[in-house]
Amino acid sequence: MTPLEAVAILLAGLAAGTINTVVGSGTLITFPTLLAVGIPPVTANVSNTLGLVPGSISGAWGYRRELQGQRARILRLGTASLLGGLVGAVLLLALPPSAFEAIVPALILLGILLVVFQTRITAWVSARHEHLGGLPEMGAWWVWPAVALTGVYGGYFGAAQGVLLMAVMGIGVPETLQRLNGLKNVLASLVNGVAGLVFLTVAEVDWLVVVLIAVGAVAGGQLGATVGRRLPDRMLRAVIVVVGAVALTVFLR
Repeated sequence: MTPLEAVAILLAGLAAGTINTVVGSGTLITFPTLLAVGIPPVTANVSNTLGLVPGSISGAWGYRRELQGQRARILRLGTASLLGGLVGAVLLLALPPSAFEAIVPALILLGILLVVFQTRITAWVSARHEHLGGLPEMGAWWVWPAVALTGVYGGYFGAAQGVLLMAVMGIGVPETLQRLNGLKNVLASLVNGVAGLVFLTVAEVDWLVVVLIAVGAVAGGQLGATVGRRLPDRMLRAVIVVVGAVALTVFLR
């Protein structure tokens, strides 16, 4: 690896860490960068997953103020993310790539539509639960399995995982988008972490790549937290939609 390639990977990690903290889809920057500098696809996927874990943790730490009072949610939904990430990593190793090529764009599109119509859907869901006293603090019953399924997707590849998580929790959990964004970073770090551990046992890891992405992503996590928490809910929702649309375009191409 040349010094210029190392700098490119470091900067890609910085950008990915920033984007992941605010929305998600940082993998769409780091993974193509690794392929462009000649890293084999499997090694690139594994090394990228491991490298982004510290960035997710950094982003969660940057949102620590918004995470206050959410310990019960973290514990409950964290189990869903861990289970889903584990299943997704195993599926990546067991299934041919073509198995998910059709479903990934559909999932991203679904996430975008859910975010766009989030206000109306949330009002409808809240109305449905009103006779029971409103949405439970932990979220509607379907949030846990939906987060688990998002974890399966995240363990398999991960791009736009944040878009799906924010769509699910934004509709089914009675909380502000900023606090949910902090929770999203915790859940994403759990998915990437457990998937990375699985990959370690069966795939080759380029540790230089891991370190470069991790250093950039940690700095990006702090930058993303600073920028993200200043965005009003409406603007944050718009950013999520734009990033999701870019992710969908990349996959369709």
